[in-house]
Parts: sequence; structure tokens; C-alpha cells
Amino acid sequence: MDLRKLKTLIDLVSESNVSELEITEAEGKVRIVKSAPATMAAPVTYTMAPTPAPPAPAAAVAAVEAAAPPAAPEGHTVKSPMVGTFYRASSPGAKPFVEIGDSIKEGETICIVEAMKILNEIEADKSGTVTQILVENGQAVEYGQPLYVIE
Repeated sequence: MDLRKLKTLIDLVSESNVSELEITEAEGKVRIVKSAPATMAAPVTYTMAPTPAPPAPAAAVAAVEAAAPPAAPEGHTVKSPMVGTFYRASSPGAKPFVEIGDSIKEGETICIVEAMKILNEIEADKSGTVTQILVENGQAVEYGQPLYVIE
């Protein structure tokens, strides 16, 4: 779902008496929940199929390749579906969603990626045990960047 359509849906929910809206399409699922007045922006949860990244200038590609880890981690990697800021917990003082060694189930929330002031819950796409956490809390992440390794 493109960002313009998502923005339109958010605006429609905020201007109406609807408190929650969930839409499922071929490329993913979007859930918009209106918060009470005097609170932060409503959390939006969605799962999308990966879309091709736009072509990047050669200098940007070289910088990304230089920053990439030298060896691919072993096991199944959970990758970031978007560019944003990675958070291991729902709030600064809260317990992280998962730790190394935790058993997780497919569909379980494992982290949050904040993009454009919207907190996006990222769900495990495979059941297993978390063997590595590849990103630091509060770190900026790129589309397709590995976040966790699950075995």
C-alpha cells in the first residue's frame, strides 16, 4: 500500500467517528486505531510484502555496501520492511519484546520500527528461537536490513 493511500486512510479515520479501521489487501494488512484526545499519534500496525527499493545513486550504494556486515548471519533473518528507527520495546522503560534465547511464534511482535512518527509493530515471519539481535535500540535501519536471526 503506498504512503499516499495510507495517509488518506489516517485522515479519514481522524476526521470521522470511526475509532478503528483494518484493511487487508494483496500486498499487506493495515490497522489504524484512533487514540483519545491529548495523546500522541494513533499507533498503526501493518504487515506488507517487500516492494522493490527505488534505484539509488552509485555513491549511496557504495556507502551502504561499505556499512554492511562482512558475513551473512546463519539461520533465518527477520528484515526491516521499511526505513526508520528500530526499537526493541514499546516504550523507553518497558521490557524488550524479545531477548536472545527467547522462543517466538510466527506473528508475534518482536520490535517496532518508527517511520514518519508512526510506530509500526514488526512481527516474526517464522517461529523459532532468537539467536542474534543485529541492531541496537534506537538505531536507524534501512529497508531490507536484517534485524534478528531466528533458528
